[in-house]
Amino acid sequence: MSGDNRRVDASASPAPAAPDPVPAPPGPAPLPAPGPGLPAPAPHSRLRRLATPVGVMAAVVGAFGYVATVDPNEPGHYPVCPMLRFTGVFCPGCGGLRSAHAFAHGDLATALGANALAVVGYAVFAAVWLLWTVRASRGRPMRIALAPGYWWGIGAVLVVFSVVRNLPFGSALAP
Repeated sequence: MSGDNRRVDASASPAPAAPDPVPAPPGPAPLPAPGPGLPAPAPHSRLRRLATPVGVMAAVVGAFGYVATVDPNEPGHYPVCPMLRFTGVFCPGCGGLRSAHAFAHGDLATALGANALAVVGYAVFAAVWLLWTVRASRGRPMRIALAPGYWWGIGAVLVVFSVVRNLPFGSALAP
């Protein structure tokens, strides 16, 4: 015995034939190429490409303008944070309106004192919006593909910020 345990089939029967592949269901028809003498479709104008980023910035400026004129430090203008009302615990967003109010008035120290994480968020938004606007003006799509580790990291920062601002030694982060 050679120790080879492979079985050899001595019959001469051919292998069964593979079934015919099932044709794929028809999808949407591809767009026809421009015929001879027809111009290719024109790319979107720069104004049209910039409409969405400019519209988003207009909405943000409007929101900051409203918060700048309606003081969140005055009771009754805005609802109390539900997390703070029902549990007495500051969430990551607590103090965000006061931070936006101070930021809109140019008082960076007060904005950082109300919610430092919100001020970091304003800077991140400004950088992402600027990148989006530049890419849109050049006709490139805006794609932000963060690996899952980055999203987990952002979540961890939010949790740590929430916990620390509610502990006695982190009272400087509380609104």
